[in-house]
Amino acid sequence: MPKNRTAELEKKANHIRRQVLDMCVEAGTGHITSSFSCAEILVALYHGGMLRYDTANPKWEERDRFILSKGQASPILYVLLADLGFFPDSTLGRFCQANGPFGVHLQHDVPGVEITAGSLGLGLGVAAGMALAAKMDNKPYMTFTLLGDGECYEGSIWEAAMFAGHRELNNLIAIIDRNWLCVTDFTENCVRLNPLDKKWESCGWEVITINGHSFEEIFSALEGFRFPLRNKPLLLIADTVKGKGISFMENQPLWHGLAPQGKQAEIAKIELAEK
Repeated sequence: MPKNRTAELEKKANHIRRQVLDMCVEAGTGHITSSFSCAEILVALYHGGMLRYDTANPKWEERDRFILSKGQASPILYVLLADLGFFPDSTLGRFCQANGPFGVHLQHDVPGVEITAGSLGLGLGVAAGMALAAKMDNKPYMTFTLLGDGECYEGSIWEAAMFAGHRELNNLIAIIDRNWLCVTDFTENCVRLNPLDKKWESCGWEVITINGHSFEEIFSALEGFRFPLRNKPLLLIADTVKGKGISFMENQPLWHGLAPQGKQAEIAKIELAEK
């Protein structure tokens, strides 16, 4: 990837983070840290030419499907969709407001959003169903889904993983936001997930581990994804930092679901502005 293109996408990711912060600070709530860990992933998909979509026709039949299974990261998807023009960014000020269009968890009635999500473990099954439907209907669209690593404690994830592997859904790509944190502690202190790659491989998936904040590695892992030679679904385990970009929120479990206020909010804004 050309360096100027990488720099452009990095700038966009930081811009999106700043908008998420502003929106959540104004609302006094929102999952900032969960959103910040996947910023580069979503920017790569939506601004990097990975996903096919039509902002004027969100339900375009030939669109690629993107399923945000970790629905608590709704702020970053709302901000990104507004940035792309699915709806006016002026509406973001109504995030988590009475009679506003955006709840703290993901809502399917927002233009560009495929499913309602908040209860964990549902997105992979939905994505696998969409990928199978594309196969059955001979449709060319791809299906992506973004999972949280703590979400991989859910039994429904493994049911869907086994199903997708068994059906050889090579038009399905799952990405795990591997930020190593749940709500109150690190994943490996709760119940060990590793070796995560081996577990998914045993379900019939091709697995690639990447730095989830590196556009070069994201694009390299997805090279040729639209015309895969493999007969397996693809999983990217994206190593990330929860709260990436704000020093006092990075890798701090108890910032989950909280928005800084007062002096802390000002410090957070300054840190992002300096980037």
